[in-house]
Amino acid sequence: MPALKKKRSPGKPTSRKAVARSASKAAQGTEATGASVTPLSNPLVEKAAPLDPSKKAVLIVEDEPPLAHALNMKLKREGFETHTATNGTDALEMMKRYHYNIVLLDLIMPIMNGFSVLSELKQRGSTTPVIVLSNLGQEEDCQKAKSLGAIDYFVKSNTPIGEIIRRVKETVSLCS
Repeated sequence: MPALKKKRSPGKPTSRKAVARSASKAAQGTEATGASVTPLSNPLVEKAAPLDPSKKAVLIVEDEPPLAHALNMKLKREGFETHTATNGTDALEMMKRYHYNIVLLDLIMPIMNGFSVLSELKQRGSTTPVIVLSNLGQEEDCQKAKSLGAIDYFVKSNTPIGEIIRRVKETVSLCS
């Protein structure tokens, strides 16, 4: 009996290069449609659930899904309401639509980095506390983030999630 060939779905990339190219375009917020590239609307921003006013709200701005998921789960377990953005542009849009008690912000992200987000928030006169979570461990990066308004700076690889959660709880209780 001949081996069955797996049917290829139309429009789905099959080679590793094609998959990587497709993922790269998705990370940049575009999708290949034939020969042209069109911007995607972001369902994350459009469909973010309204925040429960009885809970403190945290915006997690992180492009690494495992860390974003872990922070989300731990914060919800502690009674926080959470939204997640994977880039700075979406984070700023979400901050226009919703009030957050605190923001956890990565620095190195696609589309708009964390330094640009901090700069924009400073320009807007935002009073929302921002804690930076980054893999950038240089003192200059920490100082730059703090000069742009970050209240704290954690190097992800050196900081247990429990410490980040403790700092979020401490900051939110001080600002209440």
